[in-house]
Amino acid sequence: MASRSRDREAGTARITLTCLAHAGAGVASYRGWAAAVGPGIDVAALPLPGRDSRRREPRLTERAGLLADFLPTLLQTARRGPYALYGHSMGALVGYTLTRALADSGLPPLFLAVGACPPPHTTTVLADAADLPDEDLLPLLDEIGSLPPGASASPGGLWRRTFLPVLRDDLRLARSLRNAALDPVTGGPLDVPVLVFAGRDDPLAAPAALRHWQQWTTNLIELHTVAGGHFFASSSSLAQHVGRACRGHVTALPTGGGR
Repeated sequence: MASRSRDREAGTARITLTCLAHAGAGVASYRGWAAAVGPGIDVAALPLPGRDSRRREPRLTERAGLLADFLPTLLQTARRGPYALYGHSMGALVGYTLTRALADSGLPPLFLAVGACPPPHTTTVLADAADLPDEDLLPLLDEIGSLPPGASASPGGLWRRTFLPVLRDDLRLARSLRNAALDPVTGGPLDVPVLVFAGRDDPLAAPAALRHWQQWTTNLIELHTVAGGHFFASSSSLAQHVGRACRGHVTALPTGGGR
């Protein structure tokens, strides 16, 4: 509360940074972000239904369900003050979808930051993998480092019984979001800045492929290559970079930080 009071006394607005996780995951990757992003920023990591504190809720597989679930909360955030979104891998598609809806509502974020995700018009090996048999899907997951040791050899193991169904539904959701992005009625370029983060050694989303996010904004794009493979969302240097971007964009607002 003391930091909020200091912000108000200084005439600056606190920024809400909403973080969205990759397929099959909760929001554990963002646990260290609050300490890393720097001053003036509140980190809000939003789990999808079916995991973390929402593990008993039905999972989402379609764009309409995602918007019905997340948009009311984010509209409240937008009305309180400046905010930004970061989405990692599938979370980037979630972030794009929400940003488009928020912009259509007249309350766009400062920027959308995406990590480890090619733009919607490109494909990856997982783009149509939601319904593949286990023996075909598991090697693809192993390639990007998301398969726990021993998972492929344990058909009845905990991971395959508990986590693989979540991942499959997330891949279905990603497919729905990608298709909607390609529809000019529900998709198309955003009129907000897009910050793009690529893992230098990412086998699923190489830096060269992520340059094509330029086609998805009428505003500026920034491309940054970071150390690591596909799963770099827990990086403190990434959080610091996004935090600096938040402060830089909010000070550039014509109102000096408010809405």
